[in-house]
Amino acid sequence: MSIPMTVTPELKALLRRVKLGRCLDTLTERLTLAHQQQLTHHEFLELLLADEVTRRDISSGELRARTAGLDPAMILDRWDDTANITYDHRTWNELCSLRFVDAANNAVIIGPVGVGKTFLATALGHIAVRRRRSVHFERADTLLKRLKASRLDNTHDHEVRKLLRVDLLILDDFALKAMDPIDTGEIYEIIVERHRRAATIVTSNREPAEMLAQMADPLLAQSAIDRLHSAAHELVIEGESYRKREKPAGALDDNPTPKPHSKRQR
Repeated sequence: MSIPMTVTPELKALLRRVKLGRCLDTLTERLTLAHQQQLTHHEFLELLLADEVTRRDISSGELRARTAGLDPAMILDRWDDTANITYDHRTWNELCSLRFVDAANNAVIIGPVGVGKTFLATALGHIAVRRRRSVHFERADTLLKRLKASRLDNTHDHEVRKLLRVDLLILDDFALKAMDPIDTGEIYEIIVERHRRAATIVTSNREPAEMLAQMADPLLAQSAIDRLHSAAHELVIEGESYRKREKPAGALDDNPTPKPHSKRQR
């Protein structure tokens, strides 16, 4: 005869008081398992606390990912390996090891529009977050606008310090738009100050020479881009647009093939 596994209101109140209320999610199941497998008291306690540690690790990781600005859908498990895209897999595997982050090196991901540069950079950010590295992801043009605005409320120095001390900074769509002297100076300061001190990932559809042309001050541009590339792993992606694979099921093609008009009979 099975013994009913009940959780008393008093036990629930105690667990919540010591901030272990989420243990109630699996407590009944664990009590049943302990009875079935005749677990000792310490084995049962270890099992219950392991559940709580796992929950907290997942919750903490999700919070850090949101704080970092990472798209929750762009994780490595969801990358479609069947896409008609080519890149050096040895370089990619090296980046996934995060040794470049430990060594305070950089990664430059280059390729045409839509091939998955942002996805792969974000996936690296998620890997870093899970390994408890601090990460910040932001589109380069959005970042520069935010830094300009921060000069108006005297928070600029604080914002720059946050960018300099993060373990991994991801600048998406770098040099997509032309940069004025202020923007160029910001990029120069960020890259130079982080050089050999912390890792930076840059995604861009422009080659280094084109990046230089987008920056207002040639001297600052050369100094920044040279430092960025001299300490970087370069991943070049080529192929068809990856975004087509991210369409919702049943979505219509953005550019459907036009059907020939039938001639009206007279």
